[in-house]
Amino acid sequence: MEEKNFGSKCKYPAIEIKKKTGDEQFLNAGDDAYTLRDFWAWAYSDLVGNTERGRLAEFIVAMALGVTDGTSVSWDKYDLISKEGIRVEVKSSAYLQSWEQQSLSKISFGIQPTYGWDSISNKFDAEKKHQSDVYVFCVLKHIDKDTIKPLDMSQWEFYVLPTAVLNRTIPEQKTITLSSLLDIGAQKCNYGMLYKTIRDASID
Repeated sequence: MEEKNFGSKCKYPAIEIKKKTGDEQFLNAGDDAYTLRDFWAWAYSDLVGNTERGRLAEFIVAMALGVTDGTSVSWDKYDLISKEGIRVEVKSSAYLQSWEQQSLSKISFGIQPTYGWDSISNKFDAEKKHQSDVYVFCVLKHIDKDTIKPLDMSQWEFYVLPTAVLNRTIPEQKTITLSSLLDIGAQKCNYGMLYKTIRDASID
């Protein structure tokens, strides 16, 4: 993999991302007063589809950890870091999809090791590995399309696993099913117990 290290004199340094309110307006767009909130509603209203559901799952875990003040960084080595410094990778899956289905989807998650990128040195790691301390596997468990509400925490369940267990049992595996997660010791919990379960897993 190509390494990129532009040093401190980089001509185009990283852009500092500042959290938006949603009230920011589109400029030079005629008389229509469109705002960033309009874009968010247009682009991200499908909370059941794979793409937006994955980002929603990250935010739900961030809510549980109390770390929603900043912004999501899609290129970090891991998805979240707790106030205690626990590095958390979040994965999501669901039985229902936003498209037409003949049957419920099977629950599985991607767990392949990756080349981590260091934002300080601007370099990729030399070796593939799991980057976090803990994995949180989020399952949107609801199976009725008429009543599915991804913003309802009672429709989710969470499975927490120390990354060390993946490294010890299936270090090179790319995907894992829910039953296999349980076989290697993932701890099931609800939203109210998620923070504690993550902390306990980081100690284990």
